[in-house]
Amino acid sequence: MTKLELIDHAILKRADFPKPGIQYNDVAGLTANADAFAATIDLMEAYAHTLHVDRIAGIDARGFAFASPLAIRMRLPFVMVRKPGKLAGTVFSKDYVLEYGVGTVCIQTEDFRSGDSILVVDDLFATGGTVRAACELFEEHGARIAACLAVIGLPYDGYEKTLAPRKIHTLLSYERY
Repeated sequence: MTKLELIDHAILKRADFPKPGIQYNDVAGLTANADAFAATIDLMEAYAHTLHVDRIAGIDARGFAFASPLAIRMRLPFVMVRKPGKLAGTVFSKDYVLEYGVGTVCIQTEDFRSGDSILVVDDLFATGGTVRAACELFEEHGARIAACLAVIGLPYDGYEKTLAPRKIHTLLSYERY
């Protein structure tokens, strides 16, 4: 079995969650399988080594599960992108539009510097709205986005258009079921 097959097999496909007609691709099965989790970080690291990266940023909360071990493996600083009220000290924040409202992402001001090259990591790209907001927040404060990286991509939800023109890489891509 290849690493990608191992990863795909470990991801739990849950029909009709959180509502009828949705297939939820649950990475909890992936992180609970040590071999599949290690394979995921191996493949993410191989991709990250093709880029110039100063810091790894993870999107709250499942992005942390992948960005953190990747940062450790690459001996790079890890930056947490969180919801409001979750980070101490001075933060930069950015609002973005959700399907039914507004979300906000925040980054501590001392966690990166102008000129840094950032790899933004999440578990799954669907619409790409949260990741785009994180990218724009870094960019507005002088950082450069090396790429956006996720375990799973759902192209039918439009993340590629939302994140353009940034580099985007996913380990797996799922079509509608």
